[in-house]
Amino acid sequence: MLDLLSSGANAPFTVALIVMFAIAIAELVALLLGFGLSDAVDALLPDIDIEVGVNADAGSAFTRLLGWLHIGKVPLLMILIVFLTAFGLIGLVLQSLAKGVTGYYMSAWVAVVPTMILAMPVVRVGAGALAIILPGDETDAVSADTFVGRTATITLGEARAGSPAEAKLTDEHGYTHYVMVEPDREDVSFKQGTTVLITENLGAVFKGIISDSPGLKEE
Repeated sequence: MLDLLSSGANAPFTVALIVMFAIAIAELVALLLGFGLSDAVDALLPDIDIEVGVNADAGSAFTRLLGWLHIGKVPLLMILIVFLTAFGLIGLVLQSLAKGVTGYYMSAWVAVVPTMILAMPVVRVGAGALAIILPGDETDAVSADTFVGRTATITLGEARAGSPAEAKLTDEHGYTHYVMVEPDREDVSFKQGTTVLITENLGAVFKGIISDSPGLKEE
């Protein structure tokens, strides 16, 4: 075991586990002192709700990845702990198997690739479980129907009828949402930076019209 943990080829995985333990201890100490480290970290980040629209066919792959990992539903620090744990343990297991079969550890950079691929589904499952277990704050929960009548700004791509693009919208609580928007007419398109007025909620996609009034700004 000592050889496994101390080998240079396993350094990324050993470091990941050390960092995980350090974060967990820091969180425990913070709780004993009366404040949550997770809350402090989340407070430094913008309030982003990426649940709406992440299942649409078009839009930001990065945004869909964040939604797939339940980021926005679970404290970021908790997701980081799950990732570091999965990454470290899976990496050490793969390296143990490699040495058992070939007599040698894989190069650290070679081992990182399959480890990262295998760790992502574990993070999704773990974060999903935490989203169910951890209490949520329902006071700021909003329905997607409340987005109708608000303005949004196209942030990625060009929206056409049947081909939505990603847009940024701010709700009445000041939280940012990334949603998929398409024009309500086939002869209209929304380019990046266009401000649109949301007119209809279709579930994963919203319909909109160009907001050409100078008084309409994203709130």
